[in-house]
Amino acid sequence: MATFLYKLGRTAFRRRHFVALVWVALLTLAGVGAASAPSAGSTSFSIPGTEAQKAFDLLDQRFPGTSADGATARVVFKAPDGQKMRDAGNKAAVEQTVKELRTGSEVVSATDPYKTKSVSKDGTIAYAQVRYEVSGMELEDASKDALEDAAAGARDTGMTVEIGGDALQAVPHTGSTEIIGIAVAAVVLVITFGSLVSAGLPLLTALIGVGIGVSAITALASTLDLGSTTSTLAMMIGLAVGIDYALFIVSRYRAELAEGRDREEAAGRATGTAGSAVVFAGLTVVIALVGLSVVNIPMLTKMGIAAAGTVAIAVLIALTMVPALLGYAGKKVQPTGHKARWMGGGRRAEQVSVEKQAAKPNLGTRWASFVVRRPLAVLLVGIVGLGAAAIPASSLELGLGDDGTQPTSTTQRRAYDLLSEGFGPGFNGPLMVVVDAKNADDPKAAATDVADEIKDMKGVASVTPATFNKAGDTAMITVIPDSKPSSVATEDVVHEIRDAGAEIKTDTDANVLVTGATAMNIDVSQKLNDALVPYLVLVVGLAFLLLIVVFRSILVPLKAALGFLLSVMAALGAVVAVFQWGWLANVLGVEETGPIMSMMPIFMVGVVFGLAMDYEVFLVTRMREAYVHGETPGQAVVTGFKHGARVVTAAAVIMMAVFAGFIGSSESMVKMIGFGLAIAVFFDAFVVRMAIVPAVLALLGKKAWWLPKWLDRALPNVDVEGEGLRTKDEVEERELVRA
Repeated sequence: MATFLYKLGRTAFRRRHFVALVWVALLTLAGVGAASAPSAGSTSFSIPGTEAQKAFDLLDQRFPGTSADGATARVVFKAPDGQKMRDAGNKAAVEQTVKELRTGSEVVSATDPYKTKSVSKDGTIAYAQVRYEVSGMELEDASKDALEDAAAGARDTGMTVEIGGDALQAVPHTGSTEIIGIAVAAVVLVITFGSLVSAGLPLLTALIGVGIGVSAITALASTLDLGSTTSTLAMMIGLAVGIDYALFIVSRYRAELAEGRDREEAAGRATGTAGSAVVFAGLTVVIALVGLSVVNIPMLTKMGIAAAGTVAIAVLIALTMVPALLGYAGKKVQPTGHKARWMGGGRRAEQVSVEKQAAKPNLGTRWASFVVRRPLAVLLVGIVGLGAAAIPASSLELGLGDDGTQPTSTTQRRAYDLLSEGFGPGFNGPLMVVVDAKNADDPKAAATDVADEIKDMKGVASVTPATFNKAGDTAMITVIPDSKPSSVATEDVVHEIRDAGAEIKTDTDANVLVTGATAMNIDVSQKLNDALVPYLVLVVGLAFLLLIVVFRSILVPLKAALGFLLSVMAALGAVVAVFQWGWLANVLGVEETGPIMSMMPIFMVGVVFGLAMDYEVFLVTRMREAYVHGETPGQAVVTGFKHGARVVTAAAVIMMAVFAGFIGSSESMVKMIGFGLAIAVFFDAFVVRMAIVPAVLALLGKKAWWLPKWLDRALPNVDVEGEGLRTKDEVEERELVRA
């Protein structure tokens, strides 16, 4: 591995014009494709195998043209103080608004609240429901404008008018904090390298990689049904790993120059050593992201594969374009003010630096020496600290957000509150019960039995009469719970209806299915919970095997996996504390607290595991390299920190800054993911990898690097430590002596 990457790095350095041209051409091609591709909306949200999805599919088949999974809007009217919605003026204004709503090109239907009896008991609130042919993200701007214009016209009469539902769903924006995150990364790079050119290289290559990845996703979005959140995730992870991977190679390149090697040789060796770590770190991230497909939720699968593709591009750019740009940079990658002279000649010439770095141990050396002296104390403090941070995770409540979790400044949230006020909290989460009576002797009697049984259930506020299709073999019944959509009581109602449906099928041969947004959310949460353990086994298992090959050890990969579990649990605890309990909510711009997104635990497990292994590989390969070359286990830990701590620290701060930049997003899911990943990187990099890892390695000593002989013989030798390059040096030196 190291020898191949060494040759690749030297080739890229020599053929830098060609390499740079190829990557610029790819960026241009992806950009043109993105610009000319048709705009794509939200990815179709389907959950194969769930009852809610089966019901939607059945409705599309038995009620053609109804667009059961199309966008909906609820235009909610509230009469001015002292007036009622049935007053002549208000009624005329509502009827005119409904008439305007029906004229939309994508509108399937718009109900009149006076005909559908959609007026509250006190007569102050009414609503009209609009159904569209396509999903909210696929709606044309003209349709959204027409909806808002109709509401604005009704407001002019003095009524309060708000719009709920997903018809006004918008593409999330991240805000200025994303730019701030990149700016912080730039400052950290300048401080780390002391050179503007060295700092600019990782940023430039990361932006090119993300540009190619996101543009490709945009170009293929319509064809592959990719949603807006897909490119956001790819950008978030691509920026973070792209900067980090380039940072490690540039850092190693500077270290090779400091040892007196010429620039081409230094580029080759940096790619051969640090590049090997980049390859395996990237592989762990890709495994974690692609592994999301085991959940069998198409949207999550597409997000994972797209982000994995962007990571793969970041790896390739680090291995080829970074060495090429180092060729253009010349000696400008050295710190500003660095003065050195070379005595003698040849590749091994001695470099005498005015700034003698050996005069004083750096901070990484001093910290590692402290940990090696007191490993047990450091280990206990780290574990107790992460354990305390993980405590809130014990009260984790999962769910999918609805309009009730939107900020109060949005019209969707105000419409949600008005409906709760006028019709009860459960009105915002109606359940759609589908009765498939095709095989029943008396379809109408079967549907009536279902409706009657549901009426008597605890937690049900109202049940509408059954509506049959033209064939008369399938009925829809709308059930309104008496609790809000995200409550446990509503979930209990869904389960009770489904349990009753099993008995009804036995008695009448009618199949009862429960669907709707609320039921879909419940099914998604259950599916994600069921997939968590298989996903952990798959991803952690594959990465464990990969790390055994990299480190040629059993205990080091095991320690890496256990450390990851500590950091991800602590991160989940922090997410619960902020987004569920409300700690620091105002500081982070969290306007509404509530259940944590159902996909958050499994998503954090996947992404954080991949990123955690980044730091494990980068830091521990340096220790492994020192140990293989003859140092004691304790000395190897110190050496690894001497060369890697500063760079790993900078990489972690950069990754945190990039992720934290997405906390400013208007989309609650993106905001939560940004915070969760940023705090997870903090816990994993600074507590697990910088404290717990060296403490464990110091306690284990030589046992840390133990590997059964039979397994050692069976495993391929990937040479991450660059032993092949050292052997090459020794051969060359012997030949020089003979000459």
